[in-house]
Formats: sequence, C-alpha cells, structure tokens
Amino acid sequence: MSIDTLLSQINSIIWGVPLLVLISGVGIYFTFKLKFLQVFNLPRAFVYMFKPEKGENQTGDISAFAALSTALAATIGTGNIVGVATAIQAGGPGALFWMWLIAVFGMATKYAECLLAIKFRGKDKDGYIAGGPMYYIEIGMGQRWKWLAKLFAFFGVMVALFGIGTFPQVNGITTALHDTFHLPIGVTAVVLTLTVAMIILGGVQRISKIASVIVPFMAVAYVSASVLILMLNAAKIPETIAFIIKAAFNPQSAIGGVLGFTVMQAIQSGVARGIFSNEAGLGSAPIAAAAAQTKEPVRQGLISMTGTFLDTIIVCTMTGLVIVLTGAWKGSAQGAALTNLAFSQGLMSNIGAVVVTVGLIFFAFTTILGWCYYGERCFVYLRGGRTRGIKFYRVIFIALIAVAPFIQLNTIWTLADIVNGLMAFPNLIALVALRHVVIDETKHYFERLKQGLV
Repeated sequence: MSIDTLLSQINSIIWGVPLLVLISGVGIYFTFKLKFLQVFNLPRAFVYMFKPEKGENQTGDISAFAALSTALAATIGTGNIVGVATAIQAGGPGALFWMWLIAVFGMATKYAECLLAIKFRGKDKDGYIAGGPMYYIEIGMGQRWKWLAKLFAFFGVMVALFGIGTFPQVNGITTALHDTFHLPIGVTAVVLTLTVAMIILGGVQRISKIASVIVPFMAVAYVSASVLILMLNAAKIPETIAFIIKAAFNPQSAIGGVLGFTVMQAIQSGVARGIFSNEAGLGSAPIAAAAAQTKEPVRQGLISMTGTFLDTIIVCTMTGLVIVLTGAWKGSAQGAALTNLAFSQGLMSNIGAVVVTVGLIFFAFTTILGWCYYGERCFVYLRGGRTRGIKFYRVIFIALIAVAPFIQLNTIWTLADIVNGLMAFPNLIALVALRHVVIDETKHYFERLKQGLV
C-alpha cells in the first residue's frame, strides 16, 4: 500500500459522517439559538471593525482590526485559489454550493469560538496575551479537561507544521511562479524561506502590521479581477449558479455520469475545502482574536465572523464562479494551474494567469506568517506558558518551508485535511460544552446595547 493510499483512507475516516455532522451541527445550533445573528448583525460587525470601542481597560496586544487581519492572513490563502479548484475537481461544481452553506453556518461557529477566546484568556509567563481553544477548554470547561486542551494544542502545532501553515502554501507559491514566470522552484524556495525567517522573528506585532497592509490590498485586487471577468460574462452568471446548485444535489443529471461525481463527494469536498479555507470550527482564529484590544467578547466575536464571510462568501465564490463559468474545470489542469487557466480564459489573455499568481503569492505568504504565530501559541501552551524553546519550533517551521515545494500535490492536500480534521474535534467539543456561555454572553451584551451601555 502506497503512502498516498494510506493517507487517503485515513482522511476518509476523519472526514467521515461524524466530523461532518459535528461541524455542521455546531454551526446550525448556534445559527438558530442566536437567531441568525451572523445575518442580521453582519452590518454591525463591519462597523465595529473600524469604530473605536467605548470605555477604557481594554487589554490586548493588538487592535481588533489587526487581530482580524492576522486571522484573515492565515485564512485567505491557497484554499481560496487552489483549494476551490481541487474541491471542484474532486466533487464537481456542486462542491461550491456546500462551501457556501458551510460558510453561512460557519460564521455562527466563528462568532462563538472568538467570543470564548476573549471571555477566557490570560497571559503567558512573558506577559503576552494568551488565548484560544486550549485556554477556553482549560478555564471554561475546568482542569479535568486540560488533556483535551493539550490535545488541541498538539494538533495545532501539527497543522502549522504539516497542514495549512507550510506545505500547501509554499507548494502553491513555487508552482504558480514556475508555471507563470518560469522561475526555478529551487530558487523560489530559497528566497521564500529566507523572507519568512526574517519576518517571523518579529512576533505577532510585526506579523499583524504586515497583514494589516497586505490583506486588504490583496483581497481587493483579486476580487476586482474576478468581478471584471464576471462582468464580461454577466449573461452566463444565472445559469452558472443554477448549474452549481443542481450539481450539488444531482450531479449525474447536471454533469453526466461519465465523470462519476456523487452527492457525497460534493459534500465532502465542499465542506473539507471550505473549512480549510475559512477555518470556522477549526479553532485557529480564536488564537488571533484573543490578542485583540477589547473588553467585550461579543464585539470581537462579531468582528471575527466577518472573516468567514470575506474568505468564503466573497473570495472563494469569485474563484469558483470563474472556474465553472469558463468551463476550465472540465480539462486536465489541476490546482493553481486550473485557476490560472480559468482566469486566462475569462480575461482572454495571459494577464489572468499573472493576476492569479500574484494573488496566490500574497495570499499564501500571509497565511504562512499567520499560521507560524498560531503554531507558536500552541507550542507555548504545551510548554506550560514558557517561550523557552520557541526558536526550536521556528527552525523546524522554516526547514519544512524549504522542503515543501518538493512534495506531491495530492499528498500535501490529503495530509493537510487529516491534521485539520484532528484539530477541529477538540475545539468543536468545547463549543458544545460551552454553548450556554456563548448564548448568555450574547443576550447580556445586546441587552446592554439597547440601554446604551456599550
């Protein structure tokens, strides 16, 4: 049995019915218990991103916007370009519908986990804000659940080193630069490794400053190019959306039985790639949210949930619509090459490939930085709050970046899915256990909001 076959079997078990039900169930539960908060309070959430919070005593290391930018830096990555492409290849165009659905429910999940990150946070032994699932598991659920917190932190380090944080991002960058600009993969790997090494030594403040500049710029530029393609093909948009929805529920009828897509393939691919992209329920965003300068858990929860909306509902949708609308998904191109092809066909020039490549470079690069920080926080927790040994973690992280370009694409994405799923389990269990804290905190905040107290 080959390594790829073994990993695929493990991946099928982890991303089987139990995890799909747990992820979807948590999102659906919070959606209804919070009365569709992610829909009716989305405008308020965007206002909070830029509106200063009232009062004083706002503890934290970085601003609320910087915390969101750090989280977006980690989420808007190859999942938005390569991940959408691989989801459509594995599950057909219908996978995009399931990405949309899991994102809507995922916004409620992201709200809940980032609320808890502010509610249950503390400081490490060096005085920096420490928070995230490992802390709300330990503090919120009690010391007897500390083993679950450590399990989450361990899987968090694994995701940073072998999942979202390194392999898919680096491979995406080096492959795209090679395909578009014919740059040698080895040269790109060396330059990328040295650049990341210089930046991560500056910690969360430097990462957040870079992310606050790059993330808005890259998102606007990429979405603008996507919108241009959609405008040039506006007449095809309604039938494309209808085709995607039909393919989600009846792929044989919509696509034809020749390609062999099934509803379960569409659901598994859409949900797995959707979670890879927006990380709702994974437990990563709360680590960044915990560092925000705020005293209101609900406020930061609202701000943080916009990340899922921007990541999947906006950026992933743009990529998916262009791929399906142009018909590029029917060919043999894979990963970034497929998205390159779709944008080139959409803009009817090689400029499309350049746009995708530049976007991918920025998306993936900031994801590497964001996940290095997440992995560090999990590593520090496993060390009992001590930062001693952090240089060892960084050296391993940098070394894996150097070897990532030389690992096969299928192996990379399968391995990433496996460690993502393992990381999600402890966090989702904590969200279920602490659900009443989320509901009560939300109710109390909006009562005070009506009285003008916040």
